[in-house]
Amino acid sequence: MTQTRQTTRRVLIAAAGFFAGLAMTGASAQETLKFGMAMPLSGGQALYGQDQVKAAEWAVAAINAAGGVNGKKLEIVLLDTRADPQAGIQAANRLVSVEKVPVFVSAWSAVVKAIAPVSDDNKVVQLSVGANSADIAKLGDYTYTTFPLADIDISAVAKHAATKLGKKRAAVLYINNETGVVAAQIYRDVFAKAGGQVVAYEAYDPKASDWTGSLLKVRAANPDIIHIQGLVADTPQVIAQMRQLGLTVPVSSYSAVYNPKLIEQLGKAAEGVIATSLAPGVEEKAVADYVARWKQEVGREPNGLPYTQYLYDAPYIVAAVFKSLDDKKLPLTGENFRREMVAIKTFDLPLTGRLTINENHTVNKPVFLMEVKNGKWGQLAVVE
Repeated sequence: MTQTRQTTRRVLIAAAGFFAGLAMTGASAQETLKFGMAMPLSGGQALYGQDQVKAAEWAVAAINAAGGVNGKKLEIVLLDTRADPQAGIQAANRLVSVEKVPVFVSAWSAVVKAIAPVSDDNKVVQLSVGANSADIAKLGDYTYTTFPLADIDISAVAKHAATKLGKKRAAVLYINNETGVVAAQIYRDVFAKAGGQVVAYEAYDPKASDWTGSLLKVRAANPDIIHIQGLVADTPQVIAQMRQLGLTVPVSSYSAVYNPKLIEQLGKAAEGVIATSLAPGVEEKAVADYVARWKQEVGREPNGLPYTQYLYDAPYIVAAVFKSLDDKKLPLTGENFRREMVAIKTFDLPLTGRLTINENHTVNKPVFLMEVKNGKWGQLAVVE
């Protein structure tokens, strides 16, 4: 799964799963309905991108095993972005110009933002699944998110810190790109409005590998909680360096750090880390079965469980819209896909539950606050 800028078509046949209602007979088994997927399969974010792609592949397999879309096979056209905006643009251009898909799935805020003009200019729907920058809601007529944006979960964790945990002095450390800038502003404003004071507000370069300068400024400000808004790969390193510098106060972040890899990497330094999750946990049977499948087939839990849940559900959204278009005998164009998706609006999905796409291109979900205690993630609170 490390090829770059090459198309990999995966049509998998597996045990029958959810969404049998998509299946109808009479269509040729050879017909396929294609959608695109632009994800990091190589580079620093590949560990997470590959798991998300695997989840989507499992969903496509389940849909096809249940009869596909009116008897037609669903097919992923998969391209590598390396979580790099320029590579993302190249992938999007190939998907719309060569593969001619009506819709494609993407992730990582900087990539989604870079791709948006390609999507808009070609009238091909971009479904952002996992990126969190609040700016994603404003990227044009053809970019939609199926994942709640930072104004949902960052507001929840900031308000909880000030009102429930009693924290009065927060430091915010954030990556200076689309992932960090807007979310950091949201945390700062919500924490202050809830009665707290942001005593340090530090950005770091996306290519940084040493955060000593910023962390020393944070330490000098004497906060009682530190919020980090970084990427899945660098946040554990930031926390480790923070602990080495004697910063022992609680740490919060967003859903990117809610994964077992954080605990594996940090050990005792992970204790007390608070993260958001925007999907139901293993208390739900469907999610428990899903995690059990990972352990059985892969030998571990997925990296970034909530993100993989949303990626698993994404093909079900695509399949539902494709089915509606096929029922109406409408061409599978980006314009028709967008129109039909907005008309359907609400989707009942296997792992994340009911999803309603709002008119402003956003979605709302409950926020689950998770905390590391005794070396395990556990639920701290639920914010509706």
